[in-house]
Amino acid sequence: MEPHLGPVLTALARSAVATSFGPKPPAAAELLADTPTALAEKAATFVTLERDGALRGCIGTLVALRPLGFDVVRNARLAARDPRMAPVRADEVPGLTFEVAVLTPAETVAVQDFSTLIEGLRPGEDGLTLKDREGRRATFLPSVWGHLHDPHRFVAALLRKGGWPRRLWAGDLRTAPWPAGLTAERYGTTVYTG
Repeated sequence: MEPHLGPVLTALARSAVATSFGPKPPAAAELLADTPTALAEKAATFVTLERDGALRGCIGTLVALRPLGFDVVRNARLAARDPRMAPVRADEVPGLTFEVAVLTPAETVAVQDFSTLIEGLRPGEDGLTLKDREGRRATFLPSVWGHLHDPHRFVAALLRKGGWPRRLWAGDLRTAPWPAGLTAERYGTTVYTG
């Protein structure tokens, strides 16, 4: 991803949230007028909102389904109403930090046990998605390594986040059985903050 797009993407995310409080927020296409053509390429993004270092919302997509600019507008507006916390208020927007993470395409990690998965992770680089046949899915962006430095803790916390049984994540994952139907994918991100 081109570095000069960082200020464009974070400004777009900020504008998407700032203009969403009126009775009829502008459509994404209106916000994208006069933006670089690179924003028309399909991409998956996560938008994270923080205030004074505290999370105010984080929503994203794992698969490139829409043009980059449209994905940023969508995810910024959804992050401002992240169901895990109180919605962002209009008066908060000037004090928010906007982070846009553009994801690389995911690649399947060919593993059949937790020990191999843990040993193959690249701390600080890899985002990880786990999913199973029952429809459970959970992901951690590479930025989560800043809070969970150890690969074992990283995977255990992701299993806990996804709602997998406690017997998996509470003990030593290296001896836990790999659940039937569980798959793992890794991806990278280019992160812009503004």
